[in-house]
Amino acid sequence: MKSFNIALMGGDGTGPEVLREGVKVLDAVAAKYDLKFNYTDYDFGGERYMRTGETLPDSAIGELKKNDAIFLGAIGHPDVKPGILELGILLKLRFALDQYINLRPVKLYPNVPTPLKDKGPEHIDFVIVRENTGGIYTGMGGASMVGTGNEIATQLMVYSRPVVERCVRYAYDYTRKRNGKKLLTLVHKCNVLTHVGDLWVRTHKEVGDADYADISQDYNHVDACTMWMVKSPEFYDVIVTSNLFGDIITDLGAMIQGGMGIAAGGNINPEGVSMFEPIGGSAPKYTGKNVINPLASICAGGMMLDTLGESAAAKAVDTAVHDALASGKIKSLSAGHMGMGTTEVGDLIASMIK
Repeated sequence: MKSFNIALMGGDGTGPEVLREGVKVLDAVAAKYDLKFNYTDYDFGGERYMRTGETLPDSAIGELKKNDAIFLGAIGHPDVKPGILELGILLKLRFALDQYINLRPVKLYPNVPTPLKDKGPEHIDFVIVRENTGGIYTGMGGASMVGTGNEIATQLMVYSRPVVERCVRYAYDYTRKRNGKKLLTLVHKCNVLTHVGDLWVRTHKEVGDADYADISQDYNHVDACTMWMVKSPEFYDVIVTSNLFGDIITDLGAMIQGGMGIAAGGNINPEGVSMFEPIGGSAPKYTGKNVINPLASICAGGMMLDTLGESAAAKAVDTAVHDALASGKIKSLSAGHMGMGTTEVGDLIASMIK
């Protein structure tokens, strides 16, 4: 029996509720595939911050590193100023654990409406690999004469070859493993961001030519990519992109796959501890009402299984979500309109695993 240590961070709002359903499905998977999950709960989030004044103490990083993965509910509290929890918990974890890949599948399941006319599940099934720890999000830059009529602010997009290359190699490996169209599309803006863009373009080509002859290469400017994702999403297999552009196009991807209620993401360190989460946020107005959609959390759990090397178990989760939605028993992805409660959705997916 394989055993994995999983850190659970329910977080804020409806985060603990959707996480419970994700864990419920993991437990069903464990029973079927002879796995064991050892869970440790952590209470980092808004309530703890208001009680203690701390977001994520340095000592917690060492504890979290002892786990095989982190399973997150949601971070965001209405009584805490925006940015405090996000920077103090999520970004701190991302950089401290060097989770340099943000992985975002964009997959349309049956009976899930998309705003794209005449597109169905056969058209929308690709993955975005976003570089997650570099670029403009590192905070390099500054400001002077703040508050005056001559105020100046700078924010620098900084990338090194090693940071770009490790992301590009991950994307090529993922494209090979996915075994779809075997097409890796780089998305950037090299016609304007000539220095950083050129680094990405050359790395993409050089790495692909040298080590991934079985993978086709393509390139889109990011503005063109946003058009093609809407017009012809079936064109894409895997997209690799920088931090800023990935932040933008992954939200577009979430909407064309049916919205935040089904969008899952992974912050991944392929050699270390990765964190998996639903993308939709804490949705505090629905807290405790048993109406929030847990499917994104369940899908995030499936991503975690795949990253841990349990591909058959991960496939079982994906198939169960597909079959549950295909059955028509889940009427909508919107909170309060699913036709069943949060726990009932979790029960349905778990029963399909068993």
